[in-house]
Formats: sequence, structure tokens, C-alpha cells
Amino acid sequence: MRRIRLHDTLTGGPRELEPREPGRVGIYLCGPTVYARVHVGNARPFVVFALLKRFLEREGLDVTLVVNVTDVNDKIYAAAAAAGVASTELAAEMTAHYEADTDRLGLGRPDLEPRAVETIGPIIDLIGDLIASGHAYSADGDVYFRVASFPAYGRLSNRPQEEMEQGEGDDGTSRKESPRDFALWKARKPGEDTAWPAPWGEGRPGWHIECSAMAEQLLGTDFEIHGGGSDLVFPHHENEIAQTEAARGRPLARIWMHNGMVRMGEAKMAKSQGNVHLLHGALDEHGRDALVMYFVSGHYRQPIAFSVEALEEAGRAVEGLRTLCRRLDPLAPAPDEDAALVARFFDALADDFNTPAARAVLFEWAAAARRSVSAGHRTGVGGLADMLHALGLDDLLPGNALAPDSAAADLLAEREGARAERDFARADALRDELAALGYTVEDTPDGARLVRTG
Repeated sequence: MRRIRLHDTLTGGPRELEPREPGRVGIYLCGPTVYARVHVGNARPFVVFALLKRFLEREGLDVTLVVNVTDVNDKIYAAAAAAGVASTELAAEMTAHYEADTDRLGLGRPDLEPRAVETIGPIIDLIGDLIASGHAYSADGDVYFRVASFPAYGRLSNRPQEEMEQGEGDDGTSRKESPRDFALWKARKPGEDTAWPAPWGEGRPGWHIECSAMAEQLLGTDFEIHGGGSDLVFPHHENEIAQTEAARGRPLARIWMHNGMVRMGEAKMAKSQGNVHLLHGALDEHGRDALVMYFVSGHYRQPIAFSVEALEEAGRAVEGLRTLCRRLDPLAPAPDEDAALVARFFDALADDFNTPAARAVLFEWAAAARRSVSAGHRTGVGGLADMLHALGLDDLLPGNALAPDSAAADLLAEREGARAERDFARADALRDELAALGYTVEDTPDGARLVRTG
């Protein structure tokens, strides 16, 4: 396995991936708050961490990817009230849209997708532990984390103390011991249609405690990678670190990995900004291959500009690769540079998951293959399939370009022997056996080749 290093926001530099248990990696990614359809910006972390899982698995690791759904939140209550529907109904509808829209990215589902409403018990237990240890206090049915009790608070975001106000947008300021304290539990307010009983009063959890509880329930503490957008560094991830370490005396995660924002003009794409391009619309207009190619064109830690032109350029790159793939011969040798380029490709991913550098190597491979094909040489797939899979672009390589399985290759060799001996009845029978396995035989000037029919 390669030495894999990822940028850790907490330490401010690269950190080597060191599994808590040999060969096993847990990743927790903060997923969407389901009060509206997801947009292209929401899709970026989904793509980044789905592809990171693919890479780590190729390196021989057993990876569990957890992506939560925040289905209890102030924004859901507000959006449901504005729409005149129950908050649970809106959350269920938008969760279904999120799953359908991200399914269309063709990257599979996360291993686990917990819901906040399914984790109320563990959330209440975690809050109770924080109160018992003096790190939290109740006030008129609310519960707040006492930031002054956790001296390490602020080390993730490195913000000055005067910029540490939570900005929770509610009326709890007068009940807090300090403006820096943040809500773990919120008492039920008039008009809120969903609440749960708790020892300190009926209400619902705050946003930050939901993720701490879901992550701990499914991955434990001190797991390998916690991910999310850079907009979550403060307050969300800062608060997750504080409440989990205060309650458990152990880190929540070893590496804090943050992706940059998708930007439209000078501002990040966000529903709160009113400048979103919905994911399902982008998929309708440009297709999943172009969208995935667009995402891997930028380093995950940097902002990436969204535009129709950028997606069209990604689409042209996709079609160029697709055209090349149709010209490859599964039984021919790969370009001479294949092994060296494939090694460079995966080395780039091992170095802070540098997809643009890996993509550049992929294009080098494609250029070498085009030169070989243009020179009249039969040119094989080699490591291209592995590289395309790592970038989520598997379907650029049609089924008939993949190397046949060993049974089919043996039957083809036997058929060629029968033809050489002019035993055409046997050759025809072997051809029928190949057809039953899903292959047709093409006789070319360079010899017979197998083409997948399925």
C-alpha cells in the first residue's frame, strides 16, 4: 500500500493516514440538511469522498463511509412552515430527492446514511454526559455547551475569541452564560410540530450534537477521517470536536478533511445566497460524466468555479476519452508508458488526493494511446480501467473494450486452433459457446478478437 497523506485542517498540514485498526478506515462526512433540493455545491463533498473511498479500497483498505442526513434543524422547521406542510413531510420529501439526485452521479451509495431523527436516544445520552461532567448546563429547557470548560476550543478554526459567537439566530442569547456557548438541545417553540421528551424538557437537538452522536454511534471515536465543506470548520466542526472530546476524553477523528466551495462569481453556491444551480438540473443538461469530470478537475481543498463553460469543457474531455476507448483492443498490449503512468496516477491520489494531477496523467496516457492507434498499432486497455474507475468515469470504457475473462480467452484460442486445422464445425461450436458467455468473435487482419455483446 502507498503512503497516503491528507491535509489535516486541525494541524494545518499533511498527515499520514494511520488506521486505528490495521487495514480499516472510517470516514464520516457531514451530509445535507434536507429542507430543499440539493445543488451542485452540495454534490462536491459527495463526489470527493465517494472517490476517496474508491482509492483507499484500491490500496487494500476496508473503508466504511458514513454520510448523515440532517433531518431535524431550524431551517427545516422554517421551510416547512412557509410551505404549509409538516416538517417531517418536507424532510422525507427532500431526503428522497437527495437520494435520487445523488444516485444519478453513478458513484454508489455511502455504506451508512444515518438520520438525526433515528439517533435521538444517543443524542440525549451524550448531552446527559456533558451536563454530568460540567461541560453543559440547562436553562429554561434549552441545554448549552459551556465553551469556557474546554480550553482547547478554537484550535480547528484558529479564530480570535471575539469572532467566536455562534450566530445561531435564535432567542437563546439571554439564557447563555457566554455568547460563545452553543445549543445542544432547544426547547420546543410555538409552531414547531415535532419534539421529543428529554430530562431537561421537551424539544429537539441542536445541529452540532447530532453529528457527534451519529459519528460515535457508527464509527466510535478516534476514527480516521471526518469530512465536510470548508464552510463547516466553524462553528459546526469546531463544536463537534469540543463536545465529543469533553464528553469522552478522546478525539472524535484523526484527520479533519475539508473541501473548498463551489463558487458562482465571487460568492459560494448556497441556498442562503440564492445563487444555486440544482444538481438534477445540471445532470439533465450536461450528464453525470461531464459533472464528475468537472469535479475532479480541481483540487478538493480549493474553491472551484461553476459555469456552463466549465461543464461544457468537461463534456468535451469526456467525449474525447470515450472516442479513444472505442478504438482500444482488449487483447492487445497497452502503450509502452502504461505501467509508469498508472503508478504516477495513483501516487498523485496518495498525495493529498490530488485529482487534477491524476487527471493530467490520465490525459498523458490517452495521448500515448492515440499516438499508438494513429500509427496503426493495436492498442490495449492496460491500466486505463483502474484509472477511470478511480475518477468515477468507468462507463467511458465500453464493455467491449474490457479484456475477456480467462474462460472466454481459452475458448477463443481453442477456436483459432480448430480453424487452423480446418475443423470448421468445431470452430462454429466454440463460437456458439462464446456467444453464450456474452461474446461475439470478430475476424480481423490482425487475428480474431472478442467483443462483448452485453
